[in-house]
Amino acid sequence: MSDKYKLITPDDIYKNEAVHAYIKAGNQNLGAIGLTEHGFAHAKRSSNYARDILKELDYPQRTCELAAIAGYMHDIGNVINRSDHAHSGAMMAFQVLNNLQMPPDEIAIICAAIGHHDEKTAYPVNEVAAALILSDKTDVRRTRVRHDAVIDVDIHDRVNYAVEKASFDIDAKQKICIFDITIATDICPVMEYFEIFLERMVLCRKAAQYFDLQFELVINHTRLL
Repeated sequence: MSDKYKLITPDDIYKNEAVHAYIKAGNQNLGAIGLTEHGFAHAKRSSNYARDILKELDYPQRTCELAAIAGYMHDIGNVINRSDHAHSGAMMAFQVLNNLQMPPDEIAIICAAIGHHDEKTAYPVNEVAAALILSDKTDVRRTRVRHDAVIDVDIHDRVNYAVEKASFDIDAKQKICIFDITIATDICPVMEYFEIFLERMVLCRKAAQYFDLQFELVINHTRLL
């Protein structure tokens, strides 16, 4: 590594004041318009899972660290607007990482991953992007529903609130990854989950295929994909 560049670790990003401010403000913005939690819990969960996915698949440690960084920063574009937040977030990430003097080739990987994580324009263009897609789209949990949500009105809140348990596991030897969730059907019928999340699950399948894995969706002990 050239002397003019620095090794930026996930811990550096977790502690970064600008990233902290953008995640906090972005989550507040989404709260104001009634969307689910996209704050520090989602950022750290996405970071951890993205790193763990690549670790499980025996990618180099540095690649795993880049996935952790991308996972933590992927939603900072919400500070500008929810619309097109993946692209605005990628540009913001570029500025933050460039200011920290991260090597350009690493910035390129992270910005590509962030820019390709939203289902409207997403694609697993590299291993970090594929891991980010899988970590982000499988974060479905009751605690993402805000305290003032009216679950009878908003289907997104209702679907998340209905999730009692969720797990995402990779079996590298069998070349499969399984997203296994348990839904309280008295709160949300399984069909409502599909109405909201089918596009995301198809994207997860594409991301899994990048790693030559078969993506399986299991809801209430029944395989649906």
